[in-house]
Amino acid sequence: MPERKPTLQTFLLIGLFVVLALLALFPFYCLALASLKPSKELLRYGLNIKLQPELLSLHNYSFIFSEGSAKYMGWYKNSAIVTIVYTVFCLLLSSMVGYGLAMYRFVGRNVLFVFVLLVMMIPVEMIMLPLYKQMIAFNLIDSYGGVILPFVVSPLPIFFFRQFAAGLPRDFLDAGRIDGCSEYGIFFKIFVPLMAPAFGAMAIVQSLASWNSFVWPLIVLNSGTKLTLPIGLASLVTPYGNNYDILIAGSVLAIVPIMAVFVFFQRYFVSGLTVGGVKG
Repeated sequence: MPERKPTLQTFLLIGLFVVLALLALFPFYCLALASLKPSKELLRYGLNIKLQPELLSLHNYSFIFSEGSAKYMGWYKNSAIVTIVYTVFCLLLSSMVGYGLAMYRFVGRNVLFVFVLLVMMIPVEMIMLPLYKQMIAFNLIDSYGGVILPFVVSPLPIFFFRQFAAGLPRDFLDAGRIDGCSEYGIFFKIFVPLMAPAFGAMAIVQSLASWNSFVWPLIVLNSGTKLTLPIGLASLVTPYGNNYDILIAGSVLAIVPIMAVFVFFQRYFVSGLTVGGVKG
C-alpha cells in the first residue's frame, strides 16, 4: 500500500499536543529551576522562569544528601515502605473482589456492587473519625499498619477490576475447571495475566495516591521517625523558619519514584483505562 502523506490536520494535531505537553511540563520546569536557587532568591521573587546561571547551584541537593540525609532519607524510606506494601495488597485484594463480582453468579452480587459504587461517592474526610477510632481499637496508631489497613481494599480499584474482568470471556473460567485447576489457580494462572493492563493502570493510580497521601498519615503517625515524605516536607515550613529551598529540592526528588513507576507501567496505562472503561 502507498504510504499516506501527512495532512494539514495531522500537523495541527501534533502542534496542539506539543503545546499541551509544554504547558503540562511548565510547572515542573519552574520547580526544577527553583530547586537550584538559594532561599533568599525564592523569598524575594518566588517561583519564576527567569534563568540566572550565576545563582544556580546544587547546594540544596548536597544539603539533603549530607546534613539533612538522616531525616530526608528516613522520610523517603517510610513512604517507600507504605507505598509498596499498600499498592501490592490493594492490587491483590481489590482484583480478587472485582474478579469475583464479574465472574461468579451468586445471590446479592448486584447489591454488593451497588454498595461499592455508593462507597465511591463518600468523601474520605467523612469517615476519618470512625476509621481513627477503629485504629485506636486495633492498637495501630503510630504504625505503618494504621496508615495502610483502612484503604487496602478500595472501591475504585474494585470497580475498575470488575469492569475489566467483565469484558473477559467466561470460557476461560470453564476451561480451567475442566482442566482440574482450582478457583485460585484459575485466577492467578489464567486471569491475572489477562488483566495485566488493569494491574498496570491501577499500580500507577494507587501508588500515586499512597505516595502523595498527607491527611491520613498525618492523623495516624506521631513519631518523627515514622513520618512519610509529604508530612516531613511540610514540617520544613514552620513559624520559626521557612526552608523553601530544601522543601523545593526535596519535592523534586519526591517526583522521581512516581515518574519511574509511570515509565515502567505506562504501556499498560492507556489500554487498561480504555478497556476497563468501556467493558461491562
